[in-house]
Amino acid sequence: MSDLPDDWQAWRAQTAPARYDEWFRKLAETGRNVHGEADLVASYGPATVLDAGCGTGRVGIELHRRGIAVLGVDADPEMIAAAREKAPELEWVTADLADLDRPERFDVVVLAGNVVPYVAPERRAAAVAACVAHLAPGGRLLAGFPLRPDWPSLEDYDRWCEAAGAVPEDRFATWEREPYTGGDYVVAVHTRASS
Repeated sequence: MSDLPDDWQAWRAQTAPARYDEWFRKLAETGRNVHGEADLVASYGPATVLDAGCGTGRVGIELHRRGIAVLGVDADPEMIAAAREKAPELEWVTADLADLDRPERFDVVVLAGNVVPYVAPERRAAAVAACVAHLAPGGRLLAGFPLRPDWPSLEDYDRWCEAAGAVPEDRFATWEREPYTGGDYVVAVHTRASS
């Protein structure tokens, strides 16, 4: 795991894949919706989704359950192993998003969880560009992340998206489409040009 970004390594030192999954199971038991990301992605009607930074597969597995074709990618081999164990029928790939080069193009690329901030700072623009490059024309890039002083700003993220050919479409404060009015968390929706 030493080739993974420092912020990610610090988080993973405290959180094993099984513990991460258990946290979401417990949330679901309280009646909370743990599929807000999948709900928002599905609302756009995609046939294909790239779950970029898929972790243990929570979002991708739920999208697959809803009949959407999913490819899951994560740089952490232990997270990919956990996803593969839960859903061996799906394709799970261990890869750094900045280096991702697949032949497929997707209707939606989703960066759920704190994917963007956990990419190494010097690789964030390249990771966003690779995600946009994997969108079909008119496809959407959805990313949710906290806005902290030591993590990427929304302006940084918008700049990376626009440099890669994706323009802002919408902003939400949550995956449940609550309006974004400033605040410390954003779900950003960008669209790749149609031509």
